[in-house]
Amino acid sequence: MSGTTESLTRKIAGAKDLEAVVRSMKALAASSIGQYSRAVHSLDEYYRTVELALAACLRQNGPTNLGQKKGPQHRQALGAIVFGSDQGLVGRFNEAIVEFALHTLKALPGPIAKIWPIGERAHSLMTDTGLATAGMLTVPSSVNAITALVGQILIEIEAASERGEVEEVYLFHNHPKSGSTYEPACKRLLPLDLAWQQQLAAMPWPTKTLPEVIGGATSPLRAFIRGYLFVLLFQACAESLASENASRLAAMQRAEKNIDEILETLNRQLHRIRQESIDEELFDVISGYEALTDGRHPA
Repeated sequence: MSGTTESLTRKIAGAKDLEAVVRSMKALAASSIGQYSRAVHSLDEYYRTVELALAACLRQNGPTNLGQKKGPQHRQALGAIVFGSDQGLVGRFNEAIVEFALHTLKALPGPIAKIWPIGERAHSLMTDTGLATAGMLTVPSSVNAITALVGQILIEIEAASERGEVEEVYLFHNHPKSGSTYEPACKRLLPLDLAWQQQLAAMPWPTKTLPEVIGGATSPLRAFIRGYLFVLLFQACAESLASENASRLAAMQRAEKNIDEILETLNRQLHRIRQESIDEELFDVISGYEALTDGRHPA
């Protein structure tokens, strides 16, 4: 009996220790969601400024060829950036975005030339498909580390484009929704087609004074395009990290619920065993008392 009681006591202590770890991870995930969500919102003004700068350049010089091949028969080589995670405890976070990316890419009229997976788990899933990956990029551990990753991605995309390895580049990431849910999202990064340029050029200017780009708009246009791509990649990375932590928060909530149920079951078992032990001791005392009483008053 004592062995069973000691075993249950150890299990209860272990479950409580695990519950403390789960609660710490819950708090960290919840804090991270707020951090990355604020980073996404902080880009709104910067994105608006870059849009206006692009509109000014395109309004002055008109649409230009930004790397898009001419001819409807040309099947452009496809590249993809897929944001996943390095760590686990995120449910189907990585599987969902990888499956969505593969399904989307295979439906496009062009060969899949190169994929940049972000995160060890997304890289592993992509490698299993047999597609060509451009090595693994590490998921940032904080908002401050996102800029370095985005800069590295831009350098690799530009290099691959200059070598003629990719002509169309798509961006895949999980987009956070209300609560702890998310959904896969896709956006074409390159090339910046004529329709996109015309839409920006036609964008109404917020003031009565129309802008003028001094010294020509070609060089500033390329700089602003890089800024535009930077914003899109930064936003996608921050949204992916927010979704990852939302998924982890949901997993920790489920784990906490399961631990509470296990603790309740273990405590009931321990109380039952202790009560049985007490009942047995009382039965022994009563039996001994009755035996003594019967011995003193023989029939």
